[in-house]
Amino acid sequence: MKYIGYLLIAVMISSGAEAGVIRDWITNRSHSEASSQIKKLSDLSYGEDKKQSLDLYLPANPKNAPIIVMVHGGAWKMGDKKSENVVQNKMNRWVSKGAIFVSLNYRLVPKVDPQQQAEDVATALAYVESHAVSWGGDASKVILMGHSAGAHLVSLISANPQKYVSLGLKPWLGTVSLDTATMDLVQTMERKHYDFYDDVFGRDKNVWMQDSPLYQLDRSAPPMLLVCSSVRDDKPCEASKPFMAKGTNMGLRIEMSEQPLSHGEINDELGKPNGYTERVEQFIRSLGVAL
Repeated sequence: MKYIGYLLIAVMISSGAEAGVIRDWITNRSHSEASSQIKKLSDLSYGEDKKQSLDLYLPANPKNAPIIVMVHGGAWKMGDKKSENVVQNKMNRWVSKGAIFVSLNYRLVPKVDPQQQAEDVATALAYVESHAVSWGGDASKVILMGHSAGAHLVSLISANPQKYVSLGLKPWLGTVSLDTATMDLVQTMERKHYDFYDDVFGRDKNVWMQDSPLYQLDRSAPPMLLVCSSVRDDKPCEASKPFMAKGTNMGLRIEMSEQPLSHGEINDELGKPNGYTERVEQFIRSLGVAL
């Protein structure tokens, strides 16, 4: 019966009746049907701490599947890998396209500092790389992604991957950083900033430099897409431009995509059928991943 329905819709599209809306409906319907076939493996441990764990979302019968690894935000102090706005739209879209989706937790401030959080993310990424084949994935097609504090952490390890080789980390295809205003913490901390930044980064300028992707940027950095909100008061796009300029001067591939979305929408809207999602997928496809 559903195929008859699709046929009728196809006729309507050919006649020009609300074509865009109907195509979106078909896309969402297809993703919904595919999501019912997704297999979830929860709380896989990549370290000894309870927070050092990840969730795995697998398509039906994955074979050499690309892998998208997502790092949640939460001001370095909170957040969880299971949050709907972290997982749902991204997982539904990309697992339905044959990718493996991973959402990970990491230890939080004040138990650890951002350097240790970055090490957690690097260790989790190394775990994904080493287990990819057993999941039906392709370890050579891994994309790292993070939002907010997670965007800072993925940007920090991407700026200088060589720093994390001792943790077992190997090169990955590219990184998508979703809206961080902390690429240059020296600049951030010396200007008006959110109070919680003081709790996280303290008052030591040397620490700020160690925690700044800008100051850590090395020629080993993978291709990066910096997504930023053009409507935030603290202007994350302006904070990202020096990083992109420095990377470009070093011969690195650093792109930026300014989006007229709020900080929360940068996370929530990714995976929905829209131009923003298409821009992120265009970057991923350019790295050799079919989505």
